Amino acid sequence: MNHLLSIEELSAAEIAGLVNQAVKLKAERGSHASQPLAGQTWALIFTKSSTRTRVSFEVGIRELGGFPMFLSGNDIQLGRGEPIKDTARVLGRMVHGVIIRTFAQQDVVDFAEYSKLPVINALTDDEHPCQILADLLTVQEKLGGWEGRKFAFIGDGFSNMTRSWMWAASILNFELRVASPKSCQPPTDFLANLNSSMVTVCDDPAEAVKGADVINTDVWLSMGQEDQKEKEAEFAGYQLNSTLLAGAAEDHIVLHCLPAYRGKEISEEILEKHADTIFQQAENRLHAQKAVLVSLANSR
Repeated sequence: MNHLLSIEELSAAEIAGLVNQAVKLKAERGSHASQPLAGQTWALIFTKSSTRTRVSFEVGIRELGGFPMFLSGNDIQLGRGEPIKDTARVLGRMVHGVIIRTFAQQDVVDFAEYSKLPVINALTDDEHPCQILADLLTVQEKLGGWEGRKFAFIGDGFSNMTRSWMWAASILNFELRVASPKSCQPPTDFLANLNSSMVTVCDDPAEAVKGADVINTDVWLSMGQEDQKEKEAEFAGYQLNSTLLAGAAEDHIVLHCLPAYRGKEISEEILEKHADTIFQQAENRLHAQKAVLVSLANSR
């Protein structure tokens, strides 16, 4: 693995390997046998705001012996219109790896091509691969793995989180049901590229949740969509609450990648009931991303 640009590009073996590496790194935290990023500087280029992503990457790089360099969009010439390929070719001669959180998926693809550095997608409008790896780590810790488990995603059916979950289900062969308003469902050409037998889409959240072991949600309006109030209105009835979750499997867990808007996509009661899992999920960003960093360091 030379980059982490999307879940789509990973194999089942690579995903499982990263999750297993994260388990090992989590157990070894504070006493790592080696520091694979020793002497390396990794740039974090963020044009979208962040709490969990920035903190987990900065801490993870330091714990693996490296030095993080945070660069917001306003700190560098990208914010003034410099082409991504020029910034990539400059940083490619100065740093050892790049972590990018931005809008366009093509930007991380182009950066990887022109910089010749290992590049990690820390979120784009198309995918959020680091979050999915942390979520799978959480499922493994809580339920012993994803094999044979039923997953549900309630919310925007074509957000970066949902796309990444659909790719994960297709690659790892677990059942995923996505419940979303019809206007927010994935297009047929996207679904045609998946293992369609593992991913189903509907507009009935109760149908999606029925018998599910893992129920996932996210904000209804992704970053940059906050003014789309007409879209938000379409999600009435898609809240994770006690009534909806009554149909889930008895030992189900609830995931939310945070930040959460209590009273919208998830009720206060359900968030607090599953807070231990949700904040374990947030912590696991650190361990999953360290696993990615180690894998990229070892592949160089």
